[in-house]
Amino acid sequence: MAIRELVLKVHSRCDLACDHCYVYRHADQSWRRTPPLISDETIRQVARRLSEYADEQQLASLAVILHGGEPLLAGPARLRSICAELTRALSPTTDLDLHIHTNGVRLNRAHLEVFKEFGVKVGLSLDGDRAANDRHRLDHRGRSSYERVRRGLEMLRLPEYRHLFQGLLCTVDVANDPVLVHDALTGLEPPRIDYLLPHATWDAPPPPGRPGAPTPYADWLLRIFDRWDEQGRPVPVRTFDSILSTLRGGPALTEALGLAPGGIAVVETDGTITRSDSLKIAYDGAPTTGYDVFQHGFREFTERTEAPVRQSGVSGTCRRCRVLASCGGGLYAHRYSTGRGFDNPSVYCTDLRALIEGIAERITERTLSPAVTSAGELGRARLRLDRALLAGVNTKLADSAGWDEVWRLLVCLDSDEATALHLDAVISHPYLRPSLVRSWDGTVDLPRFMAVGTAVALRAGAETTLRWEQPTPLVHLPTLGTVRLSRPGWVEFRIGAGDFRVRGGSSGAGGPSDPSLALRRWRPLVSLSLGHGPPLLIDDADPFRDCFSADVTPLLDPGPLDTFRSRLATAYGLLDECVPGWWEGVNAPVTTTITPLTVGAGVRLGACGSGALGVAIDFEPEEFVRELPRLGRRARLAALREVADLHLPGSPAGRLLDLASEYIGRAARPSPEADSARVLAGRVLSELSGLPPYELTQNGAYLVDELRTEWTILHD
Repeated sequence: MAIRELVLKVHSRCDLACDHCYVYRHADQSWRRTPPLISDETIRQVARRLSEYADEQQLASLAVILHGGEPLLAGPARLRSICAELTRALSPTTDLDLHIHTNGVRLNRAHLEVFKEFGVKVGLSLDGDRAANDRHRLDHRGRSSYERVRRGLEMLRLPEYRHLFQGLLCTVDVANDPVLVHDALTGLEPPRIDYLLPHATWDAPPPPGRPGAPTPYADWLLRIFDRWDEQGRPVPVRTFDSILSTLRGGPALTEALGLAPGGIAVVETDGTITRSDSLKIAYDGAPTTGYDVFQHGFREFTERTEAPVRQSGVSGTCRRCRVLASCGGGLYAHRYSTGRGFDNPSVYCTDLRALIEGIAERITERTLSPAVTSAGELGRARLRLDRALLAGVNTKLADSAGWDEVWRLLVCLDSDEATALHLDAVISHPYLRPSLVRSWDGTVDLPRFMAVGTAVALRAGAETTLRWEQPTPLVHLPTLGTVRLSRPGWVEFRIGAGDFRVRGGSSGAGGPSDPSLALRRWRPLVSLSLGHGPPLLIDDADPFRDCFSADVTPLLDPGPLDTFRSRLATAYGLLDECVPGWWEGVNAPVTTTITPLTVGAGVRLGACGSGALGVAIDFEPEEFVRELPRLGRRARLAALREVADLHLPGSPAGRLLDLASEYIGRAARPSPEADSARVLAGRVLSELSGLPPYELTQNGAYLVDELRTEWTILHD
C-alpha cells in the first residue's frame, strides 16, 4: 500500500452527537484513550515523517486531511500553526494538498482566513434540508445543528472563500425523501456532493427500508440519479461518477467502490498510525497497527502493516459477480462479521449490485445507430465526437493568451464547406485524440492546440498571424510536419497563401524578437497515395505517436523513410491483388496514419483510437497482407465503442464480441489454424446466443447477426 492521503486527527472530541457517527457510536472506542488536542511535538514529528516519506517515494503531491472528532475545536490559531508546520516541512519536497473535513457548526471568518492563507480545501457534512439533517445531526443537548451549519456554509460561499469550498458529504437515510435531499444540497451550489451509505456490518446491519423493498438504498440513490440526470448533472456526485467511470473501464473515484488498493493512513492525536477510520465499526481495535510517528516512519508502516487491499480482500462471492470492477466488494469495513472477519460481500451487496446495474441500464442507448451499418456514418459519428471534444477544449482555454484568436479562426474556416474539410482532417488525426481526451478531464496543452490552429490555417490557406509561448524548440503541426526553433520561447507564425514564416526566440511576453525565417528548419511529413481513398500519412514525428505496444522509431532520415514508403506501397499493391476491393468491406481498416515502429515490432494498432497503424521498418509485405484484415476488425469494434453502445457496460458480451470477431478473422485467412478458429468462433457465438436478451443493444445484436452470417459462410 502506498499512501495517497493522510487523515490527521487534530482534535478527538466533537461538538455534535450524531447517532450514526463511526467514531463514537460503533465498536471501537479508542477515542476515549487519546488526548483531545494534538500536541506541537506530535505535529512536528508527523511533518518530519511525511517529509521523509515524500522524499523517499518521490511523491509529486500528498494530501493531508485535517480531521477529528471536529477539527474546528482546535481553534483558528492552533489550526494555523498546524498548517504552517506541515507547509514548512513538506513544501521543499512535494506539493502539499491540504484539506479539512468539518461539521461546519463553528466555521467562521477567522477559520476561513487561515484556510485561505494555506489553501485548505473545506469539505462539510450536511444531510439535506433541516428535517433530513436533524434526524441524526443534533448537538449534545439534542438541539438542531442545521442553522449553525448553514451560517458557516454561507460564509464559505462568499466570493473571497468560494475557491476553498470542496463539497458536501451526505449520509444516506432512506427515511428521507431522496429528491428533497438532493434538491436541498444542489441548491447550495457545492462543487461536489458525496452520498455515503451509513456505516454498518453483518453484525450491526443498516436500518431497513420500507417493507417489501429488497434494495432500499439502491432505490433511494437511483431516484437521485434520475433527478441528477434530469437536471443535466449540474454538480459532480462522486458515487455516481465513480460508477460511471468504472462501467466504461476507468478508475474508481472513491474508497467505497472499485478495485483500487487502499491508500489512506490515519494519525491519531497521540501520534499512533492506524488504518482507515471506517474500520472502527468492526470491532474494538480494528484500525490498530502498533505503529506511531515517534518510533516508525510511514515507509515502514506501508511495507509491514497488513492493510486492506481490495484485490486480495474480496470474497469468493464477489469474485464471481459481474459488477465487481465497479463495486470492488464495497467499503472494506462493511464486509465484517464476527465469524468470517472481512471475508464476506458487503452488507450492502444487493443494493450495490442493483445500483450499478440500474445506472448501467440508464446510460445505455439501445436503439440501432447508423454507425453500425455504414462505414461512412461511423466516420461521421467519430468526427462529431472529435468536434465535441474540441468544443470542450475551447471552454477550458477561453481567455488563454492567443487562444481566442485561434478559436475565431477555426469558427470562420468551419463556416465554409471547402475549408471545413481541413479542420476535420486535423482534429480527426489519431495522435490528437489523447490531447482532446485529456482536455475533457481538465488538462489542456495550450501550445499543442495553438499548433493545431496553425496547421488548420496553413492547410486552408488562411491569412493569419498566431503567436504563443512554446516550451520546446520543436513545434509539430499535426498532419503537416515539424518546425525546429533556435530555442524555446515566444513563437509567431505568419501564414498566407499556403506558405508561412516563423519568428521565435524571445522569452518575454512581448512576443518573438528573432526575425530569422524558420522555413529552412521545416521538415514536412510524407504521404502515400493508394489510388483509392485519401492518401495515407506517414507520421514519424508527432510527439504523441507513441501509443503502440512497441517502440516507435525516431525521425527517419530521407533514405530509410523512402525505403519504408516503398515497402508500404508494395504491401498495399499485394493486398489489392489478393483481396480486390478490400477497402470497400465493412471491416476495412480505417487507417489514416502509419507510424514506423522499431525492428521486429510487426504490424500493430494504436491505443490512441482507430486510424493509427504502427508498422515495423523491417516488416514483410506478406505479413502486412495477413495482419491488416484482422486489425481492421479490431479497429472497427474500437471505433464503434467510441460512438455507440453495443451492450450493457460490464457485460460479458463485450469480451465475447471481441473473441467472435477475432476467431472469424483468423478462420477467414488460409492458415493451419483456420479450422480450429472456425470451431472456436462457433462456440463463442453460441455463448452470445445464450446471454439474456437485455445484455445486447440493437447495435450489439446487429453485429452478432453479422458475425453469425460470416461464420455460416465459412462453415459451409
